[in-house]
Amino acid sequence: MTTVQQSPTFVQMDGLKQYLEELEGYIQGATTLGLAVHEVEQGLWSRVLQIGNQALQMFFALTGVGDLGETVTLPNARVVRRLEKTHQREYCSIFGTFQLERTVYGTRVGQKIEFVPTDNRLQLPQSKFSYLLQDWNQSLAVESSYFQVNETLEKILGWGLSTDSLERTNREMGSDVSSFWSSETMDAPEEEESIIVASADGKGVPIRVQSDTAPILDHKPARGPKPNRKKMATVGTVYTIAPFKRHPEEVVVSLFKQPEINVKKKRDSKSRSHPKNKKIRASLNLENDESKVKGSAVIFEWMATQLQERNSQNTKTMVVIMDGQATLWDQSKFYLKSPDKVEILDLLHVTPRIWTAAHLFCEADSPDAISFVKDYVLMLLKGQTPLVIHSWQSMAKSRGFKGQKMKALEQIIGYFQKNQERMHYDIYLAQGYPIASGVIEGACRHLVKDRLERAGMRWTIAGAQAMLNLRSTYINGDWDQFIQFRIQKEVGRLYPHQSLVKTADWPLSA
Repeated sequence: MTTVQQSPTFVQMDGLKQYLEELEGYIQGATTLGLAVHEVEQGLWSRVLQIGNQALQMFFALTGVGDLGETVTLPNARVVRRLEKTHQREYCSIFGTFQLERTVYGTRVGQKIEFVPTDNRLQLPQSKFSYLLQDWNQSLAVESSYFQVNETLEKILGWGLSTDSLERTNREMGSDVSSFWSSETMDAPEEEESIIVASADGKGVPIRVQSDTAPILDHKPARGPKPNRKKMATVGTVYTIAPFKRHPEEVVVSLFKQPEINVKKKRDSKSRSHPKNKKIRASLNLENDESKVKGSAVIFEWMATQLQERNSQNTKTMVVIMDGQATLWDQSKFYLKSPDKVEILDLLHVTPRIWTAAHLFCEADSPDAISFVKDYVLMLLKGQTPLVIHSWQSMAKSRGFKGQKMKALEQIIGYFQKNQERMHYDIYLAQGYPIASGVIEGACRHLVKDRLERAGMRWTIAGAQAMLNLRSTYINGDWDQFIQFRIQKEVGRLYPHQSLVKTADWPLSA
């Protein structure tokens, strides 16, 4: 930790020159000795960090303690006095940690400090960690565990941060994401496609449960799933995509095609379209002493806004594609009110049920079962859902299905009957609509599972939501805009008297 001298004379400047001269000497010596480039690179980096430390130390010393005189009149006409002693503040940057001496103003000793000129001039963050360091460590934290972030920082900077500091920074930054989202004015993307798709799904997040019992009691064997270990996050996505028209037979071929291993694939005669301008978000159910907020309501309200802003002229076809979860379709009905929207049941949540039916009528994994699946998938893709239902009911009756077997078949048939209006796959294929929600499945995996469901991880609700907020901001490509927004917001809140530290009036140290 460096305590900055406030009367630098030429001490800091001489120190900086010495480091620069040493750097020049190192380069010449490395050339003479014929060092390997990776050794030189490492040597250069450690010296660059030393130069940065010395340069920042010099900057703080030249800035001085911020003594603006015995009294200062604030913009609200309140007069505050310079307190007798300066106050120290720790500042942790990518070049090391510094102790800053600052003149402070207030009414009298022991009362609240009302004005710190140096803090206003330098726009110091509320945290002791610099904004750049926060940016770096959290852009790492949204992808890697806090332990890995610490290891990476140690490797790059020569020192790391505690898990507690990283978690606290994550939560503080995550709490600012909502106001960033609220402030966004969305410009229509330059390149959009003619189909706009909304999709949502649920993904469990492992939550750390506070227990009022002795730890040993949690080790007692118990039947059934362990309670309250996961909380469901609702994940939503909105994107546009170009039509991709296909015949039912083509889809069946692609579903049953064996993957090619280590063989360079030829380009299909039909070029599959890809999502454009995909945005994702996720929300847990949140509650405090005053209110409860459903995560699904948060996500569907956001998707409704996205759909409105990106299809304000109603020139795009709106498609909503999800699995058969009734609560999600209820939210869709409430929030996504467009009368022209096309609702599609995800085909990949239909095909597993066809396999279950196949194993009721055929020997498991037999050629007959495979033919059964292929035939009935094709029938569904041709829009023949009522015929499939009738066929299975007739077959079950002729074979005398009873008990668990009949119950299992009735559950599948009930699922199809409930979702029939979302299973017109022949129409969807002819129009080029997507019929599988691989995008939302991928979003759930990438946004939630890849970061929050690693081995041994347990989150608090607040900590998990903060990470989801930051991670979605990062994945959506809005990270740099968010960082700038947060800095401006915090600086504006912390330093309402910046007009008092004009450059022309600032007493620089000699």
